[in-house]
Amino acid sequence: MSSEKNDVPAWEQRFRAARVSLPDWADDAPERSLYVSNAAGTYEVYAWDRSTGTHRQVTDRPSGTTDAALSPDGAWIWWFDDTDGDEYGVWRRQPFGGGPDQEAVPGLAPSYEAGLALGRDGTVVVGRSTDEDGTTLHLLRPGAAEPVEIYRHAEYGGIGDLSHDSALLAIEHTEHGDAMHSAIRVLRIDGAGRATTVAELDEVTGRAEPRGLACQGFAPVPGDSRLLLAHQRRGRWEPLLWDPLTGAETELVLRGEDGGPLPGDVSAQWFPDARTLLVEHEFEARSELFGYDLASGELTRLDTPRGTVAGATARPDGTVEFLWSSAAEPSAVRSTAGSVVLRAPGAVPPRSVPVEDVWVEGPGGPVHALVQRPAGPGPHPTLFEVHGGPTHHDSDSFAAGPAAWLDHGFAVVRVNYRGSTGYGQAWTDALRERVGLIELEDIGAVRAWAVESGLADPERLVLSGGSWGGYLTLLGLGTQPDDWSLGLAAVPVADYVTAYGDEMEALKSLDRTLFGGTPEEVPERFRASSPLTYVERVRVPVYLSAGLNDPRCPIRQIENYVARLAELGTPHEVYRYDAGHGSLVVEERIKQLRLELDFARRHLKP
Repeated sequence: MSSEKNDVPAWEQRFRAARVSLPDWADDAPERSLYVSNAAGTYEVYAWDRSTGTHRQVTDRPSGTTDAALSPDGAWIWWFDDTDGDEYGVWRRQPFGGGPDQEAVPGLAPSYEAGLALGRDGTVVVGRSTDEDGTTLHLLRPGAAEPVEIYRHAEYGGIGDLSHDSALLAIEHTEHGDAMHSAIRVLRIDGAGRATTVAELDEVTGRAEPRGLACQGFAPVPGDSRLLLAHQRRGRWEPLLWDPLTGAETELVLRGEDGGPLPGDVSAQWFPDARTLLVEHEFEARSELFGYDLASGELTRLDTPRGTVAGATARPDGTVEFLWSSAAEPSAVRSTAGSVVLRAPGAVPPRSVPVEDVWVEGPGGPVHALVQRPAGPGPHPTLFEVHGGPTHHDSDSFAAGPAAWLDHGFAVVRVNYRGSTGYGQAWTDALRERVGLIELEDIGAVRAWAVESGLADPERLVLSGGSWGGYLTLLGLGTQPDDWSLGLAAVPVADYVTAYGDEMEALKSLDRTLFGGTPEEVPERFRASSPLTYVERVRVPVYLSAGLNDPRCPIRQIENYVARLAELGTPHEVYRYDAGHGSLVVEERIKQLRLELDFARRHLKP
């Protein structure tokens, strides 16, 4: 569909065009799949029976639904039911073919979600997180009247995986107090529901340089107790096979065509036969897929276009399905068989502009930025779109937001600052103590390049972002007041001390790791990193948007910042909406971007 044949502008078409996530499938009923789509105007869960080709919308809630899982036999669809996007709720389930919803684990009070494991024999493990209890894990065996608690700790943790026979449970925990580097514990669960520790891998406690571990899953075949992990022993993510029953470990060093280890981060998952691994290689904002034969050690690249794989899964027939896109090309679920497996109904959204890779020398080393240029000569009005996370990264993938700004004549720059993933552990872990200020040093270096190179008009520079990107936007407007012409902050941290007091427990744990303590223990660090500290120095108009039910960047701390802007007479506008940390409603997303575009139009020089 082109804008010439439709009165709807191209940028709105991209938002309204239906999207689908990578389908999940039932382990023992692979023709039954589950995915998330916005086809009905809100992101909801859909069931797909591949044998009949039928699709069915499973959930229908005003605020949308994204967290869902299939039971291994494909009989049940589980989905997480919160209130207006506040992420606090309970699991419900309904039959795959349709029927009434029922509370999936009666007796468990609402909580934040900390994982779900569904066993082939009907065993269920539910992870919960609350301010009062920390992390608790609850086991429900087939035929049991109610779940029993098998794990509890004040620090955040979550479920890794259940073994094929449901006798072993892997959990990721941060009992050592470092929320950026998890340890792995494996529990044996007996018939009475008692859990005892079998083995533990902890590469944080007592180490000068902590290393993280992540659970990738137990071998999916009977009698195989091997657990696939990701580790950081060489300063980046790589796969590791560990048998918790014997203690045997096998580090898998995967090498490229030049004979050296694959650069960047490497993760893996099992093929259904447990003889091959599906490997995802992530390097410099792009990703590719490989198959790795465990017996021969042979690594075979799978045919994936240049861009970003947002998820992949190996099917029982040996094919691999993956969700792929690039900055220019919209996403689709593809197969290594050479076909598009699943594309959302309706028109394909209009293409956008490819990205250019730019490397700028920063105070902590070379900084990678992704740049998109509009038509015509520069210098251009330029939007610095700052990613959230903070342990995340921008990639060469399709995004409706940046494409909209390009359509309006803006250049778009996205910076993978220190703290971003995909550039090695040292780059990610640099985000400590001088929180926010470190990232802004890197963003500032790229800003200087953008002006000096002739890309960006220094009088029309917009700093923008959501979540952690919104936080960096407000902090940047106060600490770099001469560098920016306008600020657009969505669901930001604005007053860090108040945010810490109100946010969900999992984020409190992360903040203690980043700052080295609580606001009471290290008040000077929280003050130095809080946008509220520098609000008097903000010289440009500020637009803020906030979710009334947001548990991550709660509304009260944003109101504190807005009140100071009002007292100071700083031009600003605030949009409050009835949802959580962002909206799952398509029209609401369009409305929010339209408000941002209008704010920029009114406050930037022509």
